[in-house]
Amino acid sequence: MAADQRQPEVMVTHRGIITISAMAATLMQALDSTIANVALPYMQGSFSTSYEEITWVLTSYVIAAAIMTAPVGWLSARFGQKRVYLVSIIGFTVASMACGVAGTITQMVLYRLVQGVFGAALVPLSQATMMNIYPAEKRGAAMALWGMGVMVGPILGPTLGGYLTDWYNWRYVFFVNLPFGIASTIGLWLFLPGEKAERGLRFDWFGFTALAFGIGALQLVLDRGEIKDWFSSTEVIVEAVVAAAGFYLFLVHMVTGEKPFITPAVFRDRNFSAGLVAMFAMGMVLLASSAVLAPWLQVLGGYPVDIAGILLAPRGMGTMLAMMIAGRIADRIDPRVLIAFGVALMWWSLNRLSTWTPAVDETTLFVNTVIQGIGMGFVFIPLTVVSFATLPARLRYEGTALFSLLRNIGSAIGISVFETLLSTSTRVEHAALAPYSSPLNRALASTPGVAQALSPHTPHGAALLDSVIDYQAQVVAYNNDYWLMALLALPILALLPLMRRPRGAPAGGGAHAAID
Repeated sequence: MAADQRQPEVMVTHRGIITISAMAATLMQALDSTIANVALPYMQGSFSTSYEEITWVLTSYVIAAAIMTAPVGWLSARFGQKRVYLVSIIGFTVASMACGVAGTITQMVLYRLVQGVFGAALVPLSQATMMNIYPAEKRGAAMALWGMGVMVGPILGPTLGGYLTDWYNWRYVFFVNLPFGIASTIGLWLFLPGEKAERGLRFDWFGFTALAFGIGALQLVLDRGEIKDWFSSTEVIVEAVVAAAGFYLFLVHMVTGEKPFITPAVFRDRNFSAGLVAMFAMGMVLLASSAVLAPWLQVLGGYPVDIAGILLAPRGMGTMLAMMIAGRIADRIDPRVLIAFGVALMWWSLNRLSTWTPAVDETTLFVNTVIQGIGMGFVFIPLTVVSFATLPARLRYEGTALFSLLRNIGSAIGISVFETLLSTSTRVEHAALAPYSSPLNRALASTPGVAQALSPHTPHGAALLDSVIDYQAQVVAYNNDYWLMALLALPILALLPLMRRPRGAPAGGGAHAAID
């Protein structure tokens, strides 16, 4: 392999404390991506705002975090990883406390914006830190530990947020970050080795501005599209044009610029480029599947919010179990085999969900969600290992930032697409089922008492009949969503032949990634 791809053996003391501190920072940021969702109705009441206004609490955070993820590599090289890491953790923790004491919707949106700015660096820097302090032969186990925070945080966020809001107050969904922030700051400040800063680096303002406009406008399209009826709205059209122009200018500048914002060399690594596409697909399914399952349990299944949270938890348990197993065997077994196994489990569980009705029993639901979590765990860890196995160490910070960015964009697109398809499919299926409620339907007319109770000729009967049809239409719509999610998991398999199998260096030599 090329000389610039060699990665020297890392000698680090207090590796365990650094690992725990990095995991705390990862978990803190990952939890905040979803923990505030369940508290929105309570915030809306506290601030006396409309639904459209309160959604900016989520939108402001997501947009700021997405935009500021991209320059993490440059900031780490220019100012040093440790310095950027500590500033990000402290800033995120302080902004979280400010969110908890916000008195108006304007303050809340502003503090969430600041929280997103500082939180953007936490996940990529945590990932880079774990890869830096562990040698190649232990990197699979290290990524398993790190991945638990990334994968489990968004899954358990709604459950934890629901309990904190129910037992205490919605403000505690932000106050809960304080112990994580303090522990992480102290651990990394005392034990994380510093890196030499490259003070001569210049910032590519044009590339950053173009990418920021592209990411920000795209996120607005996804967040505002359903509210504004998509491209029938002038606002959404303008945002889509700005997004397309921003991404186009960024790509052209990256290819033709002298010192672009993101080094094109990072995309020349075949494993990393294929891994980016796979992680984007993984992101589309990861959060969307839980975002769709939560209302399925509450709206169609009739479960209260606390029970629904408990029924969502097994997926996180399955993910943690798979990550512990995958982390131990990722360096002994071809990671591509583990990825294929994980995709197969994801496809099977999502495909089963596409055939269910809310009458399914809790045991079946428990088993299926555990298997789904196991599948995601077996994809995430080996995919991370194989994607970075051949990437030069000097490009690692840019690589981890891009990995997080593509996963977040995929998650945002996935949630928006599947929620839109859910509402659209419900209307379509409602229109398709309505004709079967005709008096000519013998099954409806011959059932004692049903024809009178569901008679469209009485106000009560018409309303009841419409609710029954709408319920059945939603069942079909949810099934359609899960069927499409199952299909989206399959393209990851097509990318596996493009990836080359990594293997660690022999003992006694420098730990590096080689190619079979």
